Formats: sequence, structure tokens, C-alpha cells
Amino acid sequence: MSKSLLLFIVIIMLIVGISGGYWLANTHLLSDTQSATENIDTTERQKPLFYRNPMDPTITSPVFTKDSMGMDYIPVYADDYSQNDDPGIVSIDPNTVQNMGVRTTVVTKEILSHVVRTVGRVAYDEERIVRLHPKVEGWIETMKVDKTGEEVKLDEDLLSIYSPQLVVSQQEYVLALNNLKRLEASPIEDIHLGAKELVSSSLERLRLLDVPEHQIHDLTHDHNIHKSLHIHSPASGIVVNIGAREGQHVTPATEIYMIADLSRVWVYADIYENELPWVKAGDLVEIHLTGIPGRAFTGHLAFIYPYAEAKTRTIKVRLEFNNDELLLKPDMFAEVTIYASQQLSALVIPSEAVIRSGVRDKVLVVRSPGKFEPRSITTGLAADGKITVLKGLEEGDEIVTSSQFLIDSESRLREATAKMMKPSTQPPEELSPLSKEQGIHQHD
Repeated sequence: MSKSLLLFIVIIMLIVGISGGYWLANTHLLSDTQSATENIDTTERQKPLFYRNPMDPTITSPVFTKDSMGMDYIPVYADDYSQNDDPGIVSIDPNTVQNMGVRTTVVTKEILSHVVRTVGRVAYDEERIVRLHPKVEGWIETMKVDKTGEEVKLDEDLLSIYSPQLVVSQQEYVLALNNLKRLEASPIEDIHLGAKELVSSSLERLRLLDVPEHQIHDLTHDHNIHKSLHIHSPASGIVVNIGAREGQHVTPATEIYMIADLSRVWVYADIYENELPWVKAGDLVEIHLTGIPGRAFTGHLAFIYPYAEAKTRTIKVRLEFNNDELLLKPDMFAEVTIYASQQLSALVIPSEAVIRSGVRDKVLVVRSPGKFEPRSITTGLAADGKITVLKGLEEGDEIVTSSQFLIDSESRLREATAKMMKPSTQPPEELSPLSKEQGIHQHD
């Protein structure tokens, strides 16, 4: 190889080496510049906006400090709060969600019904109670039924009473009969009709005074005046009370007997105000009694009283039951089950999903995996651990049913912090000397 060719190759290699070195130097310089810029941005982005009291998030400080218990304030960064999201939306790592035991369910539309369980008291049917008063003043001579609890039949002879008024009324009737017999052959029609009307009015008076028909029949045929007249039972039933005894003077104001027909009884029960919208007259009712084990009695709800009890804040309802066997006895206690016929088709969620803050009800809606949004709702009727939603949710929404209070606390914290991060249009509050020294701001 000639010397001139060798010299040419050396010069070419020298030029290539110098150019490559210059390119590599510029590349490293650009990379270092970009890295420095990124480090500056990262450092700037990781700079805390302020520091928050670990025990009271409403107390913040622009500089790092400690609280009165020596606990470090917690730094708050801009990355913790996205400007595009609602401040109340909470984002939680999926692993943390699993560790917290967060469970969710889907809002569905269901037919909601309710069963009301309460206790009741057996009572008399007020429409089947008879109170027997004499219609004349007199003295009781004999009482054939003189014990409470005895069963009597309709028109059964109860007692005999002596009354001067009844004696006089009998005499008037007998005189009218004798007068009619003498005037039957009278050629004057008016006299004959007058005698008949007198007999009719005398007979009607005896009947109005409750003189039994068999005594009226005897009086009509034998014309014998009876000193005492019988009083018969006006209804079948059980003698609940006896208000007079033999030889006692009685007046129309005296209640001699109270007779109750127990073939049908009432049961009084109390229901709470939140159960009132479910029940209505005609609902099927079932009762169980300790004194009659293994037996269920079926009846219906007859009446809902139009007022509430002031002390218990409950509403009284009246139930009706057939009692042909006389097993249901007044003042017995019963376990009552009311099968409410009211049914409601509506959006239904579990009751435990509702967060009740006192001012409003809300739930946590799953926006995406790990992201939760608090939403206010309007609730309706509740039954069997479920509650209807009138406003705020749609069918198919996914909501949180457990650990929602932890997520709600974080949501409230984010809202409070987001409000504090917004620029205030009002002048800053005057700080106390201690606050000025520590650089602490307290927000109410």
C-alpha cells in the first residue's frame, strides 16, 4: 500500500471519530437536560399543598408541624384531588377495597310486601253485649240465674219482679177485656170499636213493659192478676255481671244483668306508625295463644282507629274472630300476625346500604372499580330488611352495602379539603399568636 493511500484512510477515520464523539456528547447533554426538567416537575408536583391535623381534618397548616399530642400533621398533595372529579368521589385501591370487606349489590325492581307482628288482647264484641234494665220500679222476688259466668239462652227465664205498676197495668187490661165482652152485642159501632181500642192499648202497654207472652196469654184467658212478673233473657250468651240480688229494690236505672255473646270476639292490637301504610281493613290475621298451644285462629282486621296513643306512639287496630268453641276468652293475650295485603312494586335496596346523616339519606354508588360516589336519595316504605327508593337511583345501579361508613368518612374529608383548596374571596382570618407561630389555620 502506498503512503498517500494510508494517509488518506487515517484522515477519514479521524474525521469520523470526531463527528461521532460530538453526536454522542450532544445526545447525553439533551438526555440530562430532559431528566433534570422531569425531576424539577416531579419535585414541584410532590410538594405538599398543606398539612392536615391527623385528629381533626378541619385544622390545617401551610407548614409541617405537630399537634398538641405530638402527632405529625399529614401532607396533602395536589395529586390527591383530581380537578376533573367531583370532590366527594372516592378512589380506593382494589386491594384495599377487598381488605375493607366492601360488598355491593345491584338496585332492582321488586314486589315488596310486609308481615306485621305484634301482641293483642282478646275482648268482648261490643255489638254483642246486652245490658238488662227493668222498665218499671219494683222489688226482685226470685232470681233463677244468680252467678256470673253462667250461660243463658235467648228468652230464658232470669228472675221475677214485683211492681205495683205492672199490677195496675194487668188490672187495666183485664177491665178492658171485660168491657169488650159486655159491649160486643152493642148496636152502636163506635162503642164496640172503642172497647177494642182500649183492649189493644192495654195489651201494648204490657208488652212495652216486657211482660212475657206466656203471662199475657194466661192473663187473657183466666183474667187472674199476677203479683210478680217474669223477666226473660233478651239474648244468648254468658252472664258477665249481676247488678242486683233477691229482695233488692230496683229502678230503670239499675243494671240487673250484663250478658255477652262470646260466639264472636274482638282482639285489640297496637301497630307502630311505620307499619300503618301497609295495613288496611280486611287483611288476613292469625293469632296464637299460650293457653291454647298448637292452635292457630284466623280472622280479619276490621277497623283501624283514627288516632294514636300519646304514650306509646302506636295505633290501635281491632281484629275479629269467630269463637264458636268459646276457646278465646276475654283478656287473654295473643301473638298477632297481620298479613298485609298491600304490595308495592318499586326500586328496592337493602336497608343497611342507606347512610342516615339526620338531614338526608344517601348511598354510595360504584362508578367504576375502586371509585365510589355518594348520592342523596329519597326513601319510602321499608319491610323485611329492604327499603324502597323513590328518587336518586335507577334500576341497575350498583351500590355499597358494607363498610360504606368508612368510604363516606373519606368522601366527607375530600369534600372538606376540596373546599379549603378553593381560593377564598374573603380576607384571611386573624390568627392567634400561637397559630401565627406555628402557621396553623383552623376552619370551622
